[in-house]
Amino acid sequence: MLQFLIKPKVLILFITLFLSQFSFSQNDSLVLSNNDVIVGELKSMKQGVAAIETDYSDSDFKIDWEEVKTIHTQSEFLITIKSGERFNGSLKSFDGDKVHILNAEDTLASVLKNNVVFLNVVKTDFLSNIKVSLGVGYNFTKADNLSQFSVRSTIGYRAKRWSLNANYNDIRSSQDNAESVKRLDASLAYQFYLKKNWFTHTEVSWLSNTEQNINLRTLGKLGIGKFLIQTNSSYWAMQVGASYNNENFEVEGIKKEKNSAEAFLGTGLDLYDIGDLSLMTTATVYPSLTESERWRFDYKLDVKYDLPLDFFVNFGITLNYDNKPVETASKTDYVFQTTFGWDF
Repeated sequence: MLQFLIKPKVLILFITLFLSQFSFSQNDSLVLSNNDVIVGELKSMKQGVAAIETDYSDSDFKIDWEEVKTIHTQSEFLITIKSGERFNGSLKSFDGDKVHILNAEDTLASVLKNNVVFLNVVKTDFLSNIKVSLGVGYNFTKADNLSQFSVRSTIGYRAKRWSLNANYNDIRSSQDNAESVKRLDASLAYQFYLKKNWFTHTEVSWLSNTEQNINLRTLGKLGIGKFLIQTNSSYWAMQVGASYNNENFEVEGIKKEKNSAEAFLGTGLDLYDIGDLSLMTTATVYPSLTESERWRFDYKLDVKYDLPLDFFVNFGITLNYDNKPVETASKTDYVFQTTFGWDF
C-alpha cells in the first residue's frame, strides 16, 4: 500500500519538474502584427532584428522588430533605448505600443517599443557575450603565379556601461618577378557610455603597409563622442580628441622612426534597415599638432550581405592618405577586399 502511494507522488513530482523545465525554456513571448504568437528564448535585438530560439525550430527565428506588436519576457536583458539610457531588466508590453522595463517588481522606465534599439540577453559567462565576425578571401592566377590572401575580422564585447571592440585586417600578395605586397591594420577600442548618448573613446591601432613604406605605425587615441542618431535603422556618431603617432619606416634599407602629436575628428555611420544588406563606414581626419601643414585621412567602408546560417559576403574598402609621407613613399594606399565569412 505504501509503495502504491509513493509511486503517484513520484510521478507527480516528475511531471512538475518536467513542466517547470519546459516553461523555463519557453519563458519569452512575442505577438506579431499578424497576431501570430512565438514562444521561446529571446536572445537579442540589434539592428532592428530580433532573434528568438524555440523548441520547434533548429535555428533562431529572425523577426523585424517593427513587426512585433507586444512582448513579454522573463529573461534579463541589457537594454539600450533611443535616448542613450541603458538598463538591465525584462520587458512587458502595455497600452498598445509601449513597454515597461522591469527589474523584479520595479518599473525602471516606460518607453515606446520602437525606442528600444538594442537588446542582449544577460549571461553569466563571459564567452556568451562575445560577438565574432570572420571573413577570408583567396585568389590565385596562373599567370606569374599570382597569389592573394586576405582576412577581414572583428570581435566585440558589450556590457551595460562599456564596450570593447577589436578588428584585424590582413592582405598578402605574391607573384613571380615582383616584390611581395603586405598590408596589415588592426585596432583595439574601448568606449564608456555616458548620459544623453555621449561616450568616451580610447583606442590603440596598428598599421603596416609596403605601399607607404610603413613598417609599423602605432597610434594611441583618447577622445569623446556622441551618438547623433541611434535607432533601429541606423547609428551615426561623431568623435573628437587627441592622438600620439609613432611611425617606423624603411627607406633604401635605412630604418627611421618618427613621433608626432595629432588632433582627430571622426565620424561613423551604420545603416542596416536595407533588407539583407548592411553598411558601415568610418572617416577620420588627423591634423598634426607638431608637424607643420601635415595631415592624414583614414576611411573604411564595409557592405555586408547576409546569407543563411549566419554566413555572409562582405565587400570592404580601406583608404589611408598622408599629405607628407616618408621619402619615396606614396601619399595614398587603398585596398578593395571581397571576403566570405561567418558571424558567431
